[in-house]
Amino acid sequence: MQGEQRCLTRTVLLLSGRCPHILQQQCSFRRAYRRPESRKVEEDLSPSRTQTSEGPAPRRPTTTPHSEHPVPPNSPRAFGRLVRPFVFTVGFTGSTFGLAAIWQYEALKSRVQSYFDEVQADWLEKLRPQKRGDIRKQINQWWLSLSEGQRTVTGIIASNALVFLCWRIPALQRSMIRYFTSNPASKTLCTPMILSSFSHFSFLHMAANMYVLWSFSTSAVSMLGREQFMAVYLSAGVISSFVSYACKIATGRFGPSLGASGAIMAILATVCTKMPEAKLSIIFLPMFTFTASSALKAIVAMDAAGVVLGWRFFDHAAHLGGALFGIWYALAGHELIWKNRENFVKLWHDLRTRGGGR
Repeated sequence: MQGEQRCLTRTVLLLSGRCPHILQQQCSFRRAYRRPESRKVEEDLSPSRTQTSEGPAPRRPTTTPHSEHPVPPNSPRAFGRLVRPFVFTVGFTGSTFGLAAIWQYEALKSRVQSYFDEVQADWLEKLRPQKRGDIRKQINQWWLSLSEGQRTVTGIIASNALVFLCWRIPALQRSMIRYFTSNPASKTLCTPMILSSFSHFSFLHMAANMYVLWSFSTSAVSMLGREQFMAVYLSAGVISSFVSYACKIATGRFGPSLGASGAIMAILATVCTKMPEAKLSIIFLPMFTFTASSALKAIVAMDAAGVVLGWRFFDHAAHLGGALFGIWYALAGHELIWKNRENFVKLWHDLRTRGGGR
């Protein structure tokens, strides 16, 4: 527990004016200079002519994607666009936890076999002549030196880095805006809800989010296990996007959003709820410490104020949705979902063994 608290102490929290960049789920975008070529990109972002959006200029691929202009609040018919995202959110969350339960079952089943494989590998390693400067061996040693939580989030970080590089390719800009930014005004609604959680246009945005995820990974995975951790993380990404959709439709303020902050907020909120007395600090101000409970209250209060007051520099609705989901899961969701997975695992076991009781 002390090791986990020391890990959390090094984590950056959103308690000052500039810190929201660190957990920026879906950042607002700078206005790009309007060019005639950008009209093709607008077609993917806007289903009608009443809403405008400007994509990155072809000659400047590093320009940030442009958010759409605010439009007047829509009629109740517009809320019908939330039906498919809602069904997708429920189905994706249920499927994610179901697959996580199967993953845990298979991992436990193969643990004994893996043990014997490791014993055999160690025996062969002793017979094999040692090589100096073996890069593969050094990578394996580094990998084994990581905690289980750090190994779990390595794939997430690599996926975010790959998507970030794709944003730098001008030929992919149109597809990236359509599938890797979530926008309730777009023609594509469901797929971006999860893909946008792995998408960052700014390197600083990605680096800050991944640093927070890396810092909390050890505590979160030791608390939940890697399978449950992944289920919570992926589900939180979709749930935070749905909350963002609902808020944008209710206020009529449409625009593309992206970032992993909604999912990270859920992990942060889960850890802070489970470990409320853990000591945290800001990376650049290590002399000031505070409890995890106080930090979580400050973050939730700031995002709630952003939703009520209509702040638009960040997608506070997505932040708040991820945080509330993390708090709910720590208090009730774990008991309601994860601890009631036995029947589903038994059904999978029966399918695997093809003989019920056998």
